[in-house]
Amino acid sequence: MRIGVLGTGNVGQTIGGKLVQVGHEVKLGSRTAENAKADTWTKQAGERASHGTFADAAAFGEIVFNCTAGTVSLEALRAAGQDNLSGKVLIDVANPLDFSRGMPPTLSICNTESLAELIQFEFTKARVVKALNTVNAQVMVNPAIVPGEHDIFLCGNDAGAKTQVATILRDWFGWRTVVDLGDITAARGMEMYLPLWLRLMGSFKSPHFNVHVAHV
Repeated sequence: MRIGVLGTGNVGQTIGGKLVQVGHEVKLGSRTAENAKADTWTKQAGERASHGTFADAAAFGEIVFNCTAGTVSLEALRAAGQDNLSGKVLIDVANPLDFSRGMPPTLSICNTESLAELIQFEFTKARVVKALNTVNAQVMVNPAIVPGEHDIFLCGNDAGAKTQVATILRDWFGWRTVVDLGDITAARGMEMYLPLWLRLMGSFKSPHFNVHVAHV
């Protein structure tokens, strides 16, 4: 399958690398076609890896991952183009973390809306599914590095898109428990989990952890 990954940071490179590893063609997208990080990643990832602009990656992908910084995601998706995203599953991994006042970051969007909702509102023909934003990049693609039972969450308005993403999470990334939280408004809670995640990382001195929901 051809997959577009928007964003050349740690998350984009990690997800892109895993997708290449399991046999897919991946195009990493950035603001410009000439991006040093993307070029280095492409050379390391192998012949199924390539890179270009956000629009190049979005047009290339049958599925698109948004791995850009949350505060610039809408700008990046606009550069990717409405037409290039139309009808496609868009997996939103981003968190709206605002580092402008230092650490710990605050959320630039919260409470009554979420980044995922704003994306779905503007890109009405994209099939937005929020997923993977509640764990570290290495855990996203290799949940087995955290021992025991633990869960990943998703939400979105399109039932078919959520089913497809749940399959991707299980078959490509190795997640055993995928919890569907409902429509896209559930992304508020998924994104607002980040302040707690940051505190947990500080307590554990490691980003390699996750949560398991026990229920009757």
